[in-house]
Amino acid sequence: MNVKEILKDARLSHGFTMKELAEEVGVSEATISRWESGNIENMKRDKIASVCKILNIHPSVIMGWDDNVIPFKRTKCEYTEIDVLGSVPAGTPTEAMEDVVGQVDIPSSWLDCGDQYRALKVKGDSMYPMYIEGDTVILRIQPDCHNRQDAVVFVNGYDATLKKVIKNDDGTITLKAINPEWQSKTYGPGDEEIKIFGVVVELRRGF
Repeated sequence: MNVKEILKDARLSHGFTMKELAEEVGVSEATISRWESGNIENMKRDKIASVCKILNIHPSVIMGWDDNVIPFKRTKCEYTEIDVLGSVPAGTPTEAMEDVVGQVDIPSSWLDCGDQYRALKVKGDSMYPMYIEGDTVILRIQPDCHNRQDAVVFVNGYDATLKKVIKNDDGTITLKAINPEWQSKTYGPGDEEIKIFGVVVELRRGF
């Protein structure tokens, strides 16, 4: 098992999402994704120390000094496989795809409270650079979200889009695009109906 696999398995075995681990370490979620893809050349020593302390890994593993690493064992009771559905646009709302294009695993502990999860492929660049086309986002299914959370939202009941949800003081809701080349849109009474499908709890990216 190589370093990137050890990092991912250690994180999952501790029940962290990428976002939660990023907050603990003090880096971006995209940085955690890069590390788990094997891009650790520029990983700073203080971050190595922080990750190792949180995930209970010896620093020699990440530094490449220890070849006798005991890998984390994945068991059926620890992980649950969920389907990856078609694509959710990070751009103009379009009908979400329902085709299953793959599977990903999530810690079974995430399901202990009765929460449901789905995985979707990102399409488009309105949320660049946080999300890029081809990314997989893990969603916790819920009908509402906190202010400024990233969520998949249905517009008009069937058009899906991935955006940052801004809850304005006047009661309107803005679906904000991170990419400045895309225009955000605000919805209020009398406009198209919007409905939260789920919030992003983890980003997974291949390199």
